[in-house]
Amino acid sequence: MAAPDYVPNQTPAADRHYVSPPRRPQPWMADRPAELSHGQPVGAGLGVPGPDQGYALRLARRFEDELLLSAGEQAADAVAGCVGVALRRAALFGRAPVAADLEIAFRLFGFLPPAPDESVAAWRKELFRGISHPHHYAEVRHLVDSVPEQVLRMPPGEVEAACAADRSGLFSSPLSSVPLSSVSDSR
Repeated sequence: MAAPDYVPNQTPAADRHYVSPPRRPQPWMADRPAELSHGQPVGAGLGVPGPDQGYALRLARRFEDELLLSAGEQAADAVAGCVGVALRRAALFGRAPVAADLEIAFRLFGFLPPAPDESVAAWRKELFRGISHPHHYAEVRHLVDSVPEQVLRMPPGEVEAACAADRSGLFSSPLSSVPLSSVSDSR
């Protein structure tokens, strides 16, 4: 449709267009002091980087009403520990965290139904006490590193079945003073 005669054809905005910046003759080099020249460092306590990791905290809020907490346990502690496990699982697959990552993490430690027995609750209570405080980063890393990669690669249904059968086989090392061998659900 044509514009009426009283509408101006040439406007100052029509003259604007994108102009790229001048070309740089030299290539870009990673020579700043904090640049990683040989890739992401790998080792104990360094974690696993992944995309959009902050989204796990939003997903964790969806589980807060379902968490099975015993007396003296805090939801913030459960979320802090399990979000680390979920982030590690998501990073292993090279993607952002999804609800299944958090479900597996919460299920591993008995925070989701069915309710764990008393030995699991006692072990978990000792393991997660105060872990949401920022000064307990080393404890969170220890907790995250205690879950082997093959367990993190399992689908949620297999994790649920493994937790019901023998929870102690899902961890690589004892996590606290409560012996891990006494941790299995008797259903």
